[in-house]
Amino acid sequence: MTAKLLPRSFVTQPLAHRALHDIENGRPENSRAAIQAAIDAGYGIEIDVQLSADGVAMVFHDYQLDRLTEAKGPVRLLSAAALKAIPLRGGDETIPDLGEVLALVAGQVPLLVEVKDQDGAMGTNVGALERATAQALQGYQGDVAVMSFNPHSVAMMQQLCPDVPRGITTCSYRPMDWPLPTATCDALREIPDYSRVGACFISHEADDLDNPRVGELKQEGAVICSWTIRSTEEEAAARRVADNITFEGYLAAIDA
Repeated sequence: MTAKLLPRSFVTQPLAHRALHDIENGRPENSRAAIQAAIDAGYGIEIDVQLSADGVAMVFHDYQLDRLTEAKGPVRLLSAAALKAIPLRGGDETIPDLGEVLALVAGQVPLLVEVKDQDGAMGTNVGALERATAQALQGYQGDVAVMSFNPHSVAMMQQLCPDVPRGITTCSYRPMDWPLPTATCDALREIPDYSRVGACFISHEADDLDNPRVGELKQEGAVICSWTIRSTEEEAAARRVADNITFEGYLAAIDA
């Protein structure tokens, strides 16, 4: 299946990592307030989705509730209604679902949705979160793309919503950083599934942009995004290779 190309906005508008979050100003990551702030500033937005117990795509980064809320335990053990009632730390909001976020963004800026690996092993046990994400995206009119670290998840999104551009979240896969077998890390480091899943971009770890495979994909026409950039100095270094950045902690310049 031919790769669906990214809209130009995914190159010209830097992507606010987990939206334009700033806990000191009441904007927790992946919150409505952070999303609205990114829209107001003209930034693209990167968000994460996790699965509720009743099969709803929730906009939340972690597998566990503990870091970002006063609640504890895995996200996927609670219903969407229960999750939407849990306050986020550092603001006056609760956890939104993907449908709410899509209605808020409403095509005003590009939106990049990262489907978090539910398998735990970057394996083939995928489907429920991908289906929930695809269902929420049905009929959305704005610039949107999806990605995941798990290439099997990206392949599933290819089947479920082939008209939505898709990419692979990639990195150096240092074994000390990942609870995966060394052989799995070695395989994923080479980004072997790019063509198989019909990807048109990668979102790659900033300090591994000199990976020869990244350069090879760029030569072949892949859009290269880089995560997570936290200063103008880091941005300048990343942009020697990357077409765009995912940033936080400062205000990136927008390419007019």
